[in-house]
Amino acid sequence: MKGNEAIAEAAIRAGCRHYFGYPITPQTEVAAYMSKRMPKIGGTFLQAESEVAAINMVYGVSAAGKRVMTSSSSPGVSLKQEGISYLAGSDLPALIVNVQRGGPGLGGIQPSQSDYFQATKGGGHGDYHLIVLAPASVQEMADLTGLAFDLADKYRMPSMLLADGTMGQMMEPVELPDKEPEMIEKPWALTGTQMKREHNIVNSLYLDPEELERINFERYERYKKVAENETRYESYMMDDAEICIVAFGIAARVSKNAVNAARQKGVKAGLIRPITLWPFPEKPIAEAADKVKAFISVELSMGQMIEDVKLASSCKKPVYLCNRTGGMIPSFDQVLDAIMNAAGGDK
Repeated sequence: MKGNEAIAEAAIRAGCRHYFGYPITPQTEVAAYMSKRMPKIGGTFLQAESEVAAINMVYGVSAAGKRVMTSSSSPGVSLKQEGISYLAGSDLPALIVNVQRGGPGLGGIQPSQSDYFQATKGGGHGDYHLIVLAPASVQEMADLTGLAFDLADKYRMPSMLLADGTMGQMMEPVELPDKEPEMIEKPWALTGTQMKREHNIVNSLYLDPEELERINFERYERYKKVAENETRYESYMMDDAEICIVAFGIAARVSKNAVNAARQKGVKAGLIRPITLWPFPEKPIAEAADKVKAFISVELSMGQMIEDVKLASSCKKPVYLCNRTGGMIPSFDQVLDAIMNAAGGDK
């Protein structure tokens, strides 16, 4: 399947029956797939009049306790940011998919990873986080979609699947789940009281500053539990590594090949691939900082994740950037050269 189609089908199999979106390259296949499948299974597909409308429809369905998603690409996700902040401020679970394209502005339609800051540092107004998952294969596009729904429901917060355009457009074999998803109870949802319970209120407005402060502190206690329990990453050849690559998405696939080639040349390279960009895998990078000679952040951006690598490593070792931008992807040779240079260039 194409990566975008794998997301859509995995969402349906995860129990999502409501999709609201707006077409934009390179994620339009998500909406196109949903437009065909949702009516056949009794679901709702609606192409909204704008991205702003779509995210507010997501808010409404989530408040009613149903699994719901939207998808877009970089400029479209920017338009959704106010609504995403409202979701976070109302403690509502939902899935937002961003299949990134080059920017800023309209940029181009080729793959990018330059929405990292937007995804991991909030994006909208106020103090909040999203759970941000970064797939590196079409299989993970499917697997992480289901996980994103589960984590969103578990912690009552929005999740984001942050993929680059390559992941959305490439085709690979994929195994999809064939069992019914386990839905959790949502006693907070707006389902109608039937005169059997107190009214539920879904809201993000607190005019009492002390109350808003209390809510924010409570929310960050929940975020702390997410960081403790849900941080995910792949460690590749890090047991004896002297050079550590940090990369996600398509950059990680290129980097893994470069790590193998460096090993053949006698350079002990390894890879840490964040699967959750938030929470960021700080612990394995901190541990690596006590052993390796240098880090290399490989990115499809001007250098955004590199800041988190520096923070996680406490700047104990040099952190170099290997990057392309504007829709370009770092090549195998470019990453291998960066490894050799970091190792001293003699081997």
